[in-house]
Amino acid sequence: MKLFKQANVYAPEPLGIKDVLIAGGKIIEIADDLSQFAHAGVEIIDASQHILTPGFVDSLVHITGGGGEGGFATRTAEMHVNEAIIGGVTTVIGVLGTDAITRSLENLLAKSYALEAQGISVFSYTGSYHLPAVTVTDSVTKDIMLIDKFIGIGEVAIADHRGSQLSVHELAKVASEARVAGMLADKAGIVSVHVGSGHSGLSLLHQVAEQTDIPLSQFYPTHINRTSELLAQGIDLAKAGGYIDFTTSTNEQILASGEVKAAQALAISLAKGVPISQLTMSSDGNASLPVFDDAGALIDLQVGEVKSLHQAMVEAVHSFNVPLADALASITRSPANILKLNNKGRIAKGADADINLLNPETLAIDAVFAKGKVKRNVA
Repeated sequence: MKLFKQANVYAPEPLGIKDVLIAGGKIIEIADDLSQFAHAGVEIIDASQHILTPGFVDSLVHITGGGGEGGFATRTAEMHVNEAIIGGVTTVIGVLGTDAITRSLENLLAKSYALEAQGISVFSYTGSYHLPAVTVTDSVTKDIMLIDKFIGIGEVAIADHRGSQLSVHELAKVASEARVAGMLADKAGIVSVHVGSGHSGLSLLHQVAEQTDIPLSQFYPTHINRTSELLAQGIDLAKAGGYIDFTTSTNEQILASGEVKAAQALAISLAKGVPISQLTMSSDGNASLPVFDDAGALIDLQVGEVKSLHQAMVEAVHSFNVPLADALASITRSPANILKLNNKGRIAKGADADINLLNPETLAIDAVFAKGKVKRNVA
């Protein structure tokens, strides 16, 4: 048992100064004063100089590595568990990307179980950029229903020269399979959608919603801050009932080519009236960050970082005046709710004891607890 004393709690909404008691990997109680539990066998943690928040939920990480659009030598490395802990991320969603040949679902599952054994929570998507989908059981529905780690399918690529150039029928069919599997297994059954820089943008998602019975909320499109034009489309999609996700890993070259910073995209979307429940940020950690010329040839490639998620949250607050509760929600409760991870992304009685202690002035991460166990000590 651990008792956090007198923390400034953001759940992610502000709760004020509270004591938080955890045991058995769960949050047991939250109250103004829980001193009655301060006895032998209970570890007392003075959190009076900290903001206490949920552990961060990173909804898109290439945990087995990504790439490599520049050949085998550009394949990126697997994520090490410390890369998540350093960034305050206690829950990650693993994905494949462009390469579903040398990066297999079996390896993705093995890595998920390995990271779970190292103390963080891990879920994954079946499939990859392409359709027909790669699967473990030869069925998207079976993968989601019968394999505990799989909560949806993705990243399915649209508006990208690396994708399968999908028809409305093809995307609707796989969305239906994922949706039914999610219903039957009590999972999200979400379709994670990689949105490229193609001129079609988000039009295919609207076409599916207009021509079939699949709602926009079945899709979870990411990289929506790729351009200001795509961001405008994303805001319209969110106002129509969809979700949008902003990528925090970037570099100066990508920003110079027109990408909007994730923190700024979050601020713009909130100012346009999009509810925070429909807005998230993810790191795209360990992915290759390719830059192509007008002919589609690779001209540069760098690697995404999980810690960029925390950095973008801080930037949203300090540089773009996003309220701390909203900035935190975009990397805690919002992705957890979209992915139906009901015990994640919140400080609440009965929730998993995934907790970060932040410096109140800089928002730097001073301590990380995953499932109640310390992963990074108070500085």
